[in-house]
Amino acid sequence: QVQLVESGGGLVQSGGSLRLSCAASGNFFSIYNMGWYRQAPGKQRELVAIITSDGNTNYADAVKGRFTISRDNAKNTVSLQMNSLKPEDTAVYYCRADILVFITRSQYWGQGTQVTVSS
Repeated sequence: QVQLVESGGGLVQSGGSLRLSCAASGNFFSIYNMGWYRQAPGKQRELVAIITSDGNTNYADAVKGRFTISRDNAKNTVSLQMNSLKPEDTAVYYCRADILVFITRSQYWGQGTQVTVSS
């Protein structure tokens, strides 16, 4: 069974930094795209950043220049370095990965980690 476990959320003041991490575990063949999404209260879940297996990245306009996504393929982890945080970054952040288990490629989600930015 594949699991994604996130860590690193918390409370930070506006302008501060946080680093989120997500580790994939279980029996699988390979991991394709990995990414971070977020969902604020009353809003839909939205893409924050995504990284391909060969390191290409894409960011939401709202976080460009402030957030950096990275991954360690040997450790099956993806991280999100968040700098210059703003109150509007407050949300539950979810890790997502496209993982090949045997011959089936599926999307897996973490349980979410709360990020709260105070003004």
